[in-house]
Amino acid sequence: MTSIVPLREFVADMTELVSLEHQEAVLLTKGTELLTQLVSDDDWLPDPYAEPDPNSYRQNLLWCDPLERFSLVSFVWGPGQTTPIHDHTVWGLIGMLRGSEVGENFSIGSDGTPTKTGDEVLTPGMVSAVSPSLGDIHKVSNALADKPSISIHVYGANIGAVRRHVYEPNTGTPKDFVSGYSNEAVPNLFDRSAEIRDANS
Repeated sequence: MTSIVPLREFVADMTELVSLEHQEAVLLTKGTELLTQLVSDDDWLPDPYAEPDPNSYRQNLLWCDPLERFSLVSFVWGPGQTTPIHDHTVWGLIGMLRGSEVGENFSIGSDGTPTKTGDEVLTPGMVSAVSPSLGDIHKVSNALADKPSISIHVYGANIGAVRRHVYEPNTGTPKDFVSGYSNEAVPNLFDRSAEIRDANS
């Protein structure tokens, strides 16, 4: 049985952060500290949000702030799964929980074609940032050929409802997309009955 307490604490801390702070640089710095703490522990993610799909990577909503100031998702990558080249249009943080993933970063050249600017390999405990001001276009793949990988992402919006873009790899032609989510229910963060019973026994 997983302990959901770290997830509940992250949501509370992140809610407080976005309530007090609006500057992106500060949100990214302090958000990185919070996400690093969350992904340093690997016993809190409920099993349904860690299951790979043989046909596609999964983007599971774990929490969305009621005012949509941030959202938290688990990305579950099956072996060999990858995204298209895409952007986010908002700030985001990517924390590696299990396995490993490769991010290929791109810029759009003056002729409109995507130009690769570098690779980034994430392993458990590492956190990386994206935003339109830092660099927002990448392609992400499971770095493992034989195992699933799981990363935990926090974004500065309800990311599943944000209109963003995928890019045709040869021409750079952008195409609108709205990602949505793979799951229909989020984890129950607020059933604290067991710990209260234990405290009174």
